[in-house]
Order: sequence, then C-alpha cells, then structure tokens
Amino acid sequence: MRIGIDVMGGDNAPDAILAGSLAAVKLLSPDDALVLIGDRAIIEDGVAEAGLAKDPRIQIEATSQVITMDDPPVTAIRAKPDSSIVRMGELAGKRAGEKRCDIIISAGNTGACVAAAQMSMRRLPGVHRPGIAVTIPTFYGPLVVCDVGANPEPRPPHLHQYGHMASIFAQQVVGIAEPKVALLSIGGEEAKGNTLVKETNVLMKKDKRLNYVGYVEGRDLFDGKANVVITEGFTGNVVLKLAEGLSSGLFRTIAREIFEIDPQLALKFEPVVKSIYKKHDYHEYGGAPLLGTNGICIICHGSSEARTMTAAIRNAMTLSKHNVNQTISEVLSSLDPVQEGAA
Repeated sequence: MRIGIDVMGGDNAPDAILAGSLAAVKLLSPDDALVLIGDRAIIEDGVAEAGLAKDPRIQIEATSQVITMDDPPVTAIRAKPDSSIVRMGELAGKRAGEKRCDIIISAGNTGACVAAAQMSMRRLPGVHRPGIAVTIPTFYGPLVVCDVGANPEPRPPHLHQYGHMASIFAQQVVGIAEPKVALLSIGGEEAKGNTLVKETNVLMKKDKRLNYVGYVEGRDLFDGKANVVITEGFTGNVVLKLAEGLSSGLFRTIAREIFEIDPQLALKFEPVVKSIYKKHDYHEYGGAPLLGTNGICIICHGSSEARTMTAAIRNAMTLSKHNVNQTISEVLSSLDPVQEGAA
C-alpha cells in the first residue's frame, strides 16, 4: 500500500503535517510506503530529524509550488502544475495503467483537492459528483454527514447519490447495519425547504433501496433520528464547523464551572472530561473520505495538527480494507436514469 501525503497543505504545514505523517510510520508494514509530497529540503530535514532517513518505506516526491488556502481552486490547479496538491492527484491517477499511490491525504485547500482528485483519479462509474462524508460522534452513536464541502451547488440527483454513497460508507466502514438516511431541511414538514431539498426528497422517497426517513432539522442531528444526513456542501461545512466549535466551547465551559465551584472536585472529574472530549475531538478522526472518486482520497481539516495526520493515515488504511468503492459503483450504475433525473 502506497500512501501519498501533501506535506505542504494546511494551516500548520509543513511541520505538523510532516511530523504526524512520520509518526504513522509505525503503522506501516514492510511492504507499505509513505510518499511525502512537497519541498524536498524541508522533507529531508524532517525525515533525518526523526531518524528515518534510511527507512526504505519513506519516499519523497519533490514539488516546487504550493496552493494556499486563499487560492481559487480551479485557477490554482492550472496556474501551479508543480504544486503538492496537483502532484498528489497525479500520483493517485492511472499512468501507464498503474496507480503510484493507493491513498492520498491532504489538509490543504479543499476545493483544489477535490478538483485535483477528480481530474486525475476520475469518478467511479455512475457517480455524478464526489462528496465528502464526515463522521460526527453523538450520544446515540456515530452520524455520517455528506456533503461537507466538495459540492456547494449540487443538483437533486447529486444529493440522491450522496444518500447511497454515505449509506454504503456507514454500513461497511462505520459499522451501522441499516443506516437511516435523512435530508437536512428547515423543518420536518414536506412543504418546507427550498427547491433543491423538495426535489431531492421526491427522488429519495421513490428509491426503495434507501432506508429513507425524510427530513431532519439541525437540532435533530444529535438525537439519533438518523444515522446518515444528506445536505449540500455549503450548509454541510457550516454544520460541521459549528458542531466542532460548540463541542470545544462546551467542554471548556463545563471544566471552568466545575473548577470554580470546587477545585478538588474538578481534579476528580478531569479524567472523565478528558475521556469524553477525546471521543468528540475531530483530531481523533483524522479526515473525511471524498466518496465517489476512483481511489481513496482523504481530506483533512485545514487546522490539522500532527496527531490529526497520524489518525488520518490510520483511518485511511482501515478504509482501504473495505470494498466501499466497488459497492458504490455497483449501486449507482444500477440506478434508473429516468427515475433519478438528469445529472
């Protein structure tokens, strides 16, 4: 297994990305390889400092350009052909009939990552648009939300396909036997929602292969009413970051209140609070798969730390052991094009 890492992408790149990637070397088998993509001098210094200069599992793919978080995705892909993101996508694409990376991971510009993946890896048969599926921990178990940033202006057939792709991911990777699929809206009544939501609802209701339960509101996300929630990329990204910020702020508030009431009591509760926080810390989940691409592409949070990247590599290796892409292709290729509507 060959894992390509965009060392230059992310708010904390390259130091944190490189450190987290090198910390994951212990997870590799003798036949695996970690392909570090970016500035050769920086990578070589980091590898040497970690004492891994002679490890044959570490390879360097040197690039001279960097796509920043502020760069317009499509424009940057064309203007910076020797960037780490573009090269990462190329390594996962087929050249001479063979992929040079089985997995690619980046915490860089999300739009550019999605564009590079689609250009080089291509889409799976039957897939209209790839979508990012993130797993959010809740009191009632994990919740899969798709899309959280890949496709901010989708059409109803795209969301319909996300329902299938995220449901397959929830079954095969997250371990939910019969995931309940819902559509995010502003109310539970079918009369509510915009045109996109209403038309997607019609498609999903007709599709008996989906365990579709209808609309859910934002306040329902953590109540166990659904295991998979589908939305467009703009709203999904807002929901994800709101959940992350609320979780972090809530834990800080609880810890402060307990300490102000009784410092000794706070010390007793500290292990419990840390344990719960770890279960709700997005750094522990690493990144989210870009479902629908012909390969495994993991997109990490822009603020990823070293431990985020280590977790991303670990989770990507787990994902590779499942037949998610094969199942997605089989299911989506068999959808009735008349029922699904024009893409």
